Amino acid sequence: MQYLILFVLFLVIELLYFKIADRYNIIDKPNSRSSHTSITLRGGGIIFPIALSIAFFMGYVSWEITLAVILVAVVSFIDDIKPLSQLPRFGSHIVAVGLVFYDLNLFVEPLWLVPILFVFLIGWVNAFNFMDGINGITVLYALTAIISFSFLAVHQSQLPLLITMGLSCIVFGIFNVRKKAKTFAGDVGSISMALLLGYFMIKTIIYSGQLGYILFFSVYGIDAVITIFNRIKKKENIFQPHRSHLYQYLANEMGYSHILVSCIYAVLQLLINTVVIYMDSQGNLSLLFAVGILFFLTFIYMLVRQFVVRKMVLGNS
Repeated sequence: MQYLILFVLFLVIELLYFKIADRYNIIDKPNSRSSHTSITLRGGGIIFPIALSIAFFMGYVSWEITLAVILVAVVSFIDDIKPLSQLPRFGSHIVAVGLVFYDLNLFVEPLWLVPILFVFLIGWVNAFNFMDGINGITVLYALTAIISFSFLAVHQSQLPLLITMGLSCIVFGIFNVRKKAKTFAGDVGSISMALLLGYFMIKTIIYSGQLGYILFFSVYGIDAVITIFNRIKKKENIFQPHRSHLYQYLANEMGYSHILVSCIYAVLQLLINTVVIYMDSQGNLSLLFAVGILFFLTFIYMLVRQFVVRKMVLGNS
């Protein structure tokens, strides 16, 4: 009953936000780099930090994580409405990462570990944010991660938090996982969710001692990293919006359904996560296994990307 009440509450909050967004013209207008063709309400992902705030008052999450997520959410929401410079955005990320590290007691770890984890978390937050581009991809991928984390023993004490955040994803998905989305997550949704998922990932690795759990982010990670390398090779500004991720090629240039492409990414990641959880339960989740899977997935990704790019070139010739 408690979670049913939360679901209804999140639904009401989201509908109220739509009225506010419509009233104050908080919208996404399609442009040459967009994957959508009609005006859509922006910032529906505000339900994620709101859900986390409610979880805090219910005693499900620490003040450090709550403050970290709220901080990046507020700055990101302002940026959604009126674009900010890099300084306040990056500054909020640095403070938020510091709060996450404080919660996880990482400042007592070896000095060399902190900067590595800092680069990883900042990189993940920005990669997750940049990957938001077609209907359903952010929320389905986030829900996949939340479901996967909920099966790990290390997070059993935080199961109520994971369920709460999962419910917020379902509510957002009702309005986003559509052929014609009513709302997009915006930076307020994607960055706040990315930070929370990054927190769970670092906690998983530190507490379990298994670096192999990094595979939970492998599908997004491989697409993001290779796309960045390709853009650098083309001398493009990697901080500018674009349509050169593989999922964007599939949805935009190849004409596949946004929802189909988003489901493929989510299901593929869920299958990988299932294998990782099983391997760990059998005591076989080694670093060698994780590296081997990453190389295999990268190889498959490159083959598919080259095939798609070749078809695009032939189709335009």
